[in-house]
Amino acid sequence: QVQLVESGGGLVQAGGSLRLSCSASGSIFSINGMGWYRQAPGKQRELVATITSSSSTNYADSVKGRFTISRDNAKNTVYLQMNSLKPEDTAVYYCHAVVRRHFWSTEYTYWGQGTQVTVSS
Repeated sequence: QVQLVESGGGLVQAGGSLRLSCSASGSIFSINGMGWYRQAPGKQRELVATITSSSSTNYADSVKGRFTISRDNAKNTVYLQMNSLKPEDTAVYYCHAVVRRHFWSTEYTYWGQGTQVTVSS
């Protein structure tokens, strides 16, 4: 089994910063892509940022210049530094990881349980 555990969410005022972390543990041979999605009330889950195993990144237009995704491959951990937060960033943030559990197995996407980020105006 593979578990993703997120931390770092909370309540912050507009213009503030938060740093989310997500650590993968369990039976892991390798991790390819990692990233963050978010889901606001009444809306569909949307991509926030992704990062490949070689640290190539991709961001949603709405967070470019404000959010930075990074990863520590030795710790199987992905981070999301969120600056200049806006009320519209309020959502539950989910991390994901594309994991190969054994060298012979196919990749599978795992998800964290989600962490709430609330930005007050």
